Order: sequence, then structure tokens, then C-alpha cells
Amino acid sequence: MGVVRLTAAQAMVRFLCQQRIEIDGREQRLFEGVFAIFGHGNVAGMGEALYAAREELPTYRAHNEQAMAHAAIAFAKASRRRRMMACASSIGPGATNMVTAAAVAHVNRLPVLLIPGDVFATRAPDPVLQQVEDFGDGTVSANDCFRPVSRYFDRIMRPEQIVPALNRAIAVLTDPAECGPVTLAFCQDVQTEAYDYPESFFAPRVHRIRRPAPDPREVDEAAALLAKAERPLVVCGGGVLYSEAEKELLAFCVKRGIPVAETQAGKSAMPDDHPFSLGAVGVTGTAAANAIANDADVIFGVGTRFQDFTTGSWALFQSPNRRFISLNPQPFDALKHRAVGVVGDAKVGLAALDAKLGGWKAPAAHAERAAKAKAEWSATAARYTAATNAELPSDAEVLGALMRAGDKSDIVVCAAGGLPGELHKLWRAGAPLGYHVEYGYSCMGYEIAGGLGVKLAHPDREVVVVIGDGSYLMMNSEIATAVMLGVKLTIVINDNRGFGCIHRLQQATGGAPFNNLWRDSKQQRMPEVDFVAHAASLGAHAVKVASIGELETAFKAAKAAKTTQAIVIDTDPIQSTDAGGAWWEVAVPEVSARPEVGTARKGYEDALRRQRLGD
Repeated sequence: MGVVRLTAAQAMVRFLCQQRIEIDGREQRLFEGVFAIFGHGNVAGMGEALYAAREELPTYRAHNEQAMAHAAIAFAKASRRRRMMACASSIGPGATNMVTAAAVAHVNRLPVLLIPGDVFATRAPDPVLQQVEDFGDGTVSANDCFRPVSRYFDRIMRPEQIVPALNRAIAVLTDPAECGPVTLAFCQDVQTEAYDYPESFFAPRVHRIRRPAPDPREVDEAAALLAKAERPLVVCGGGVLYSEAEKELLAFCVKRGIPVAETQAGKSAMPDDHPFSLGAVGVTGTAAANAIANDADVIFGVGTRFQDFTTGSWALFQSPNRRFISLNPQPFDALKHRAVGVVGDAKVGLAALDAKLGGWKAPAAHAERAAKAKAEWSATAARYTAATNAELPSDAEVLGALMRAGDKSDIVVCAAGGLPGELHKLWRAGAPLGYHVEYGYSCMGYEIAGGLGVKLAHPDREVVVVIGDGSYLMMNSEIATAVMLGVKLTIVINDNRGFGCIHRLQQATGGAPFNNLWRDSKQQRMPEVDFVAHAASLGAHAVKVASIGELETAFKAAKAAKTTQAIVIDTDPIQSTDAGGAWWEVAVPEVSARPEVGTARKGYEDALRRQRLGD
């Protein structure tokens, strides 16, 4: 067996270069590239190794470590978890900046390889610059923060350790059940140490994402339960898109007469104009989907983890004898809340279940009721998205303008605040993967960085980032990265002068207006942020519009442009779409001097009585 002498960093990079993925019969590199910000913990080791491989494995310079990891995560999501990226940082703040992004990937079950620099394995120069010291544990470094938000964590303290560590990392990153962030904390001295690696370690390897078939007994149990349903509902989650099962799911539901509702991650899997497609479900759901969900006797979740926004904090599904079926490759998700779990791939599982159902079909009246509710909701949504003459337009009006002026192939990107709720209810996704909203972790600041990652995955589609002023101010630096890379984004900034979504939640729970909108915060002077000048200073072409009509015109012009564009519009911080939706549990203080809180507490206690757990 031959060997090749390389530093540990060189060996890691060479290994990543040799990983391939087969998609639709065509081989592609598994890792699109590496986002990197260099510092003293990685510039000498990883920096030199990445430079040598820059043609095989492109290195992208970012402006913020959290943002670059968001971009990598968005790339993986937009690639249906088939392809991914790595992120390399220095030690200390460069590393811990990525912890939030690791949590985003963990919650959303998305693959990303994080390679933070670490302290010296020898400990000879301890404590080094940016080292976090634990008074009672000499093995701890700042990178231990990654442990609870990583699917697999390892610390590379000897050069030969990368052989098992990287093999384990790839196994996790490409596993449909275990998929999530992997962290390989890379001691900075070890990065530069040489070792005689076996040549076989660098042999090209082609990965094929497995499609695990469910246990026939689980399929039998699920089919028997579904065949008794009179008012079934399918809840379509992100796993449908990751499995490329959207066509199969639609065919299954049409054949069986089952209406479909979508989670945030699953939205865009179903054609928006199909009568069986009821749109968003849950707290940010449509009136159509939630009416059917309220009465559903069998709820069939496909690729969803049934989080609280989907279930209305488990107060949405009110049929007395309701039962759940959950098709998911991860048993942890499939078996939640006493569901009949079908552990397997969505596409394979649907086929197996369909084969067991014979000629069964839900009563025609059920589908007719769903179609009628869908038509009524479509009319309602149109009223909210129509342009008005209001001095300050609502977020819904902004979305209406973007849909009227946009194309079916557009991809909308968002993450936090009030916009995800409006988008979930109102956005008409024209094609699969056309709706990219990070709402598992609801991470403010994901939006622009996420748009960059989506555009890297889909350079032929228009990527529209819709963001509030609060999220924009949290993280905007990747505008400069997009400009530097020649990656065109269209960014629409809704300026409601504060955190409007949480202001509305504060009011709904009886709280006084406090510390959310600028006008309600401790201040000596009201900020007057010039978002146009700011976006322009980062390299974008930016304009401000004064009306919905001007927004439509500006958006059409932005879509026709070749470089990153920003459009700013002032919006109403109070108004939101009150139609549709469901209860969401937000605990209200039991004791307060404010009568408004007391009233809200009573409403909270009344709502709790509808909450159903464990049945």
C-alpha cells in the first residue's frame, strides 16, 4: 500500500476534493467549495492547503463567520441536501461566530461541515491569543460550544485522526436520517504537521443518497389506519423536497382524495393552484388548511417533525379520535407524539403505502369541502395582497407587488420576524424550491447570507431576499460578498423602524409597547438609517420607493439588472394578515399590575384547554 506525505490540513482538503455525488446519473463534486475567513488559528495550515487546491475546491471569502455558514447551509437546502459546503474559521470568536449557524443546520436537519481552528494540541504556548480557559478542565476549548449543535463532533489532535474523523463526517453529512452539521475542531499546530497517509484514503468516492425502505409491518399499520379515515389530511414537510418526492406526493393525494397542507420547509412542494393544495398549515397557516386540519381524523405527516408552528402548539387538531401517521427517515421524528411511525424515505414510503391501500379513497365530500375552502382562501388572500392607498403599506401588499411583477421561477428567501408568517400564508410559489424560508430556528440575519447560498445553488433562477430592517441591521455584510463574487441578488428591505413582529406579539400578550419599535425604546435621538446609502456602500445598486406601484416598477427593473439590487420601502409595523392562522402558545405572566396582562392571561388559560398532549 502506497503512502503520501502531507500535512493534516493538506490531507483534509485533498480528501474533500475526492468526494463525489451522483445526481440523476451524473457525477458532481459533493462539496461545492469552502467558505473561509482566515486568522492565526488557520491561515498557515488550512490557508496554505486551500490555496493549493483552489481550482479543484474553490475558496470563497466571506465577511462574517456566522453569515458564511448560513450561506453554506442555504446552499445545501437549495440543493435538496445532495450537495454541501464547508466553512473554515480561526479559533476564538471566528469559531464561536459559527455556533448560531450550527444550530440553524441542526434544527433544520441540513448538512454543513464546520472546521474551526483550535488551540495547540501540544499546549506548549498556552494560553494563546483567543483561547478560552476552563479552570477545572484542561481539555475544554471554545469549540466545545459546538457539541450540542453538531450531529458529529470531533477534535483533531493528531494528524492521523483525520482519517476516521472525515469518514465519519461524510457518513453523517450524507445520511438522510442523521443529516446535520458536523464540526471538526482542528488544532492549529496539527493542521501543519505531516503524516504518511495511505493513498487509498484519497481514492475518489462516489456517494449516492440512500432511500431507506420502511418496515412492511409499519406500512401495514399505517395503511390500515389511513383506510379507516373519513377526513384525512397530509402535512407536507421539507423531507418531501429533500426526497424529490413532490410529484409522487401529489399523485398519491389526488388518487386517494386527500388534501395537502404545507409546513414552512415543505412549501413549494405542491402546486399552489391545485385544488388539493391548501397552502400553509398551523400558526401561520391559511384558513383553508387549518379548517381541514381542525376536523381531520387522520393526519399523515410526510417529512415533517411536527413542530409547534405546524401543530398550533398541539391545539390545532381537534377531532376527538384523531390519529397521526409520520413518514420520516429519522425515527426520532417519525415516532413523535404517539404517531404510527413509518421510518423510511418519502418517495419509497409513499409507493409502499399506496400499494397497500388498494382501491381506497377518502369520501368525495371531503375533497369537495377542501377545494371550496381553498377557493375561499384564495379570494381572501387576494384582498390582503392587493395594493391600497394606505400611507404605509403592509408586508402583505409588498408581497403582492413582488408576486405580480415576478416570475414563477423566482426563489424567495426569508427567515425571521413577521415576514415568514405573511409569506407562508400568502406567497404563491411557482416551482419546487421556489420558497426558501428558514423557520426551524427563525434566525435573524440568515436572509442575505442565505440568499447568497441559494443563488450559488441556482445561478439560473432569480433569488429575491425579503427582509425587515431589524434583520438587515443584524447582518448585511454578505451584500459585499455577493458583489465580490458577481452573484446577483435582489433584496427588498421592509423598513418598519424596529422589531414590528415582536411588538405585535408583545401587545397580544398584554405587554406595554417597550423596547421593540424605535419609538418605544430608550433613546436620546430617533435613528434615521439610510438603507439605500448603506446598501450602496456595500456595492449594491439601491433605490427607495414611496408606493406599491413604484415597488412593482423598481422590482421589474431590478430583475432585469445583472448586479445585486436593493429596494427599500417604508412599511406599517402594526398591520398584519389577521385572516387564517392558529393559536401559538406564548406564556403570559400569571401576575401583573397591568390589567391588559390579566386579560391576556385569561385568554391564554382558555386556549390551554384546547391543547392536547399525548393522545
